[in-house]
Amino acid sequence: MNVDTGSDLLWVNCVGCQKCPKKSDLGISLALYNPKASSSAKTVTCDQQICRSTLNGAISNCKVGKQCSYSITYGDGSSATGYFVKDIVQLDRVSGDHQTTSMNGNVAFGCGSQKSGEMGSSQAAVDGILGFGQANSSMLSQLASAKMVKKIFSHCLDGSKGGGIFAIGEVVQPKVKTTPLIPEEHYNVEMKAIEVGGQVLQLPRGIFDAGAKRGIIIDSGTTLAYLPDLAYKQVMEKIKVAQPNIKSHIVDHQFTCYKYPGNVDKGFPVVTFHFANSLSLKLYPHHYLFEVEDSNLQMKDGKDITLLGGYQA
Repeated sequence: MNVDTGSDLLWVNCVGCQKCPKKSDLGISLALYNPKASSSAKTVTCDQQICRSTLNGAISNCKVGKQCSYSITYGDGSSATGYFVKDIVQLDRVSGDHQTTSMNGNVAFGCGSQKSGEMGSSQAAVDGILGFGQANSSMLSQLASAKMVKKIFSHCLDGSKGGGIFAIGEVVQPKVKTTPLIPEEHYNVEMKAIEVGGQVLQLPRGIFDAGAKRGIIIDSGTTLAYLPDLAYKQVMEKIKVAQPNIKSHIVDHQFTCYKYPGNVDKGFPVVTFHFANSLSLKLYPHHYLFEVEDSNLQMKDGKDITLLGGYQA
């Protein structure tokens, strides 16, 4: 399941779903949820308060007993549709000192009936999407409204081996450094500066604000890191200075790639993102440079390349 802080809805693939993937190239086993096989599952109808609050408003053409339906479209154009059910979900809640406890919550979530776009492909197929945004429809908001948890969660990715930790609740121990959230629709934080190889980029004030929206968005559902064009160009210039004799190549009309045989951590600079509250995120070259072995991203001579894309925290 994909944990996505950029959306709100929790949905899973259900029995009878059209164009739902049956296998994943990620090496994980996929399963279909069957609400009829669950003794605790209940279908949410459009006349129920939970449907109106989840969809943020009145439901058109609603009749008593009619299913509460949803349709969601993501940034890449793919979409998912289905209906809401309510069932018991088992989760891990942070109890402190690197420990978690099991917790059961009665949650309304989407039962997927149809997919479109990349949602139906096996390349990166998952059982569903766990939206952890701030709207009423998110599982976190539902559990917080029921006074079961504080509206806090922890999502820590392992950038070297994959996987990581995801848990609900407040981390008391160990103490962690934080940067405050900006009150916006998504999880926005204030980026102060970008440093490459020990040199702070000279960027205009407010460059990281998205129009009327303040701050930058933290989105676990997006693979790559995206920067304003001016900031990106300056980062690239500093990176190229470290290897002036290496020519870059553009792959798929968008990715900047290098043929580099050595250890990237020794040949390229460290990039540091500075945030409010004196919090910094240091990205070593292996976080923002990765080797591509897929034949679809090889150069004409068929040799492997190193591709400059997003970072893996």
